[in-house]
Amino acid sequence: MLDIELIRNRTEFVRAQLALRGAGDEALIDKILQADAQRRTLLTEVESLKSQRNRVSKEIGALMGQKKLAEAEAKKTETRDLGDRIAALDQGVKQADAERDRLMLQVPNLPQASVPTGRTAADNPEVRVHGAKPEFAFKPKSHVELCESLQLVDFARAAKLSGSGFLLYTHWGARLERALISFLLDMHIAENGYTEVSPPLMVGEQCLVGVGQFPKFKDQYYGVAEGDDAKNLGKLYLIPTAETPVANIHREEILPERRLPIRYCAYTPCFRGEAGAAGVGTRGMIRVHQFDKVELIQIVKPESGDEALEGMVGHAEKVLQRLGLHYRILLLCTGDMGFGSTKTYDLEVWAPGQGSYLEVSSCSNCGDFQSRRMNLRYKTAAGENQFPHILNGSGTALARLFVALIETHQQADGSVTIPAALQPYLKTDRITAADLG
Repeated sequence: MLDIELIRNRTEFVRAQLALRGAGDEALIDKILQADAQRRTLLTEVESLKSQRNRVSKEIGALMGQKKLAEAEAKKTETRDLGDRIAALDQGVKQADAERDRLMLQVPNLPQASVPTGRTAADNPEVRVHGAKPEFAFKPKSHVELCESLQLVDFARAAKLSGSGFLLYTHWGARLERALISFLLDMHIAENGYTEVSPPLMVGEQCLVGVGQFPKFKDQYYGVAEGDDAKNLGKLYLIPTAETPVANIHREEILPERRLPIRYCAYTPCFRGEAGAAGVGTRGMIRVHQFDKVELIQIVKPESGDEALEGMVGHAEKVLQRLGLHYRILLLCTGDMGFGSTKTYDLEVWAPGQGSYLEVSSCSNCGDFQSRRMNLRYKTAAGENQFPHILNGSGTALARLFVALIETHQQADGSVTIPAALQPYLKTDRITAADLG
């Protein structure tokens, strides 16, 4: 959520920054200012009437002391009338508050000055590239072919269980998925200084509002009902990413400054309703409704936000480097950034069987946008309460990492070699059809 003072005092700046996103959100600013002005007008009137009521109440006491009972009763009637007017105005203030907050929650974050202007992903500049695309002396197979020939994923039975967009890992596929999760967690804890947490997979609506996923994207997530009780539907939601619960861990708290920075990492399954249009990249593992991810969250002082973002990108990069994967880093333009982000880098890994790059990590600084929405603050050494910056990043996401890994390390005989970093987890250096027995 943006600071209302920023909207009031730098209205044209806010409009111009929102216009760079290209979604028309700047049109909300006039509505917000109108609701804010109405709220402030009503508050002024309420305070004036309360002051008047206090004055009349004192007059009643004086009149009673002077035994002027009739005049005192008239003043009492006046205070009751004032009370009724105050109650009505208080209700108006609540309604104006609610309307302003409703509108404020629909406004995305403002892009940083360093974010390039653009409208679509085609306008995202490439920041750097690591390694070279692997070359093969044979035609590389797609991950679907490899998964089927090595029995890594059973797509048909997954569809039988849950419909399209779900995966059933089997044999070495299940072990490889588990190995990747363990490798990611161990690396971020031991080398990058994160504290592991294991959050709930269902959260209340307030958590989704806190990180900016609600109300704008409410139609993309899975609501949960208890049994057949439809009245409970929507009290809890399956998490779309571990960011949702983990970033909210300290919501509505005031942290001491010495606690910052805070670094959390978490493995969770992720549940998304928008797995892609039918027939467009939906076969296989590229677009699915449920996937695994190790998420990185940092809560830092505002002056540390940009440096922390660069560091988080480096943490995600290290994963790809250890696994011997070719990747590139893009700086997202204003029109392609997420709702809550003020600056975002995407890490895209090369998948030879697809002949394309796949996004496996998105690292964002959300500034104080999320901390305002969840009322998370920290107390400075000077005793002031400030909103920290919250950052999130995939460290990294599966199943696309799984796809890039097996496609990159496939061999002419149909086997897949295992990078040295994963061998201690899998206890093998190669997956072959012979392993299936």
